[in-house]
Amino acid sequence: MMIDLYSHRSIRLLLAFGLCALLGVAQAQKKPSSTAAVAPQEEPVTTILSDTLHFDDTKRESTFTGNVVMTRGLMTMNADKLSLREDPEGFQYGTGTVKPGKRVLIRQARPEVYEVLEGVGVRAEYNGKTETFDLIGQAIVTRYICGQHFDTVSGERVRYSQKTDVYEAFSGPDSANSGGRVRSVAQPRARADAAVAECKAKEASLPAAAPSTAPAKPAAPAAGARRPPAAPARP
Repeated sequence: MMIDLYSHRSIRLLLAFGLCALLGVAQAQKKPSSTAAVAPQEEPVTTILSDTLHFDDTKRESTFTGNVVMTRGLMTMNADKLSLREDPEGFQYGTGTVKPGKRVLIRQARPEVYEVLEGVGVRAEYNGKTETFDLIGQAIVTRYICGQHFDTVSGERVRYSQKTDVYEAFSGPDSANSGGRVRSVAQPRARADAAVAECKAKEASLPAAAPSTAPAKPAAPAAGARRPPAAPARP
């Protein structure tokens, strides 16, 4: 089996966001030490839409089924089924699956750099104990800049390790490429910079909103304030 290692920041980010999406959390599953100072962090709201939800408090398992759409900030994940569980040690595990012929989709918008990152696979898995996230089966991760198709990594499996901040692409019979191979396509940095510059130029050329010309309404008097007497009518 061939293994190809990459360190492309944008694709690492997509897999990291997917990791957060799969569990609806943005932090590692291990509890911090009571002596360590932990700064509070505001997390985006996580919303999960599905046709059904089954929660087993005894087994610590949740199962969402039927057109599952998870949204977390500017990230969305689409699947037919999402299963979450927690082991006795407190580690969490998640699996997103789809029906035959379909693929799990993770999409992350990054408007500050004009990027959209998309990852697809037959299955998405997260292991909280090893802190790894996998897209499995015909896995493809793609970066778009200003709507243009740029970098792509594909294989049978694409894995991201939260501990080491490294991702890997693996070959295999269920690869998205012929011969079961891993395939990576990276555009020159200059082309990406040019695409971003083009988007910025388009934004700058958009007309600004025209200021309102309607006269301002007089402010209402404060509660309890005496209104000034009306001017006497002219004879």
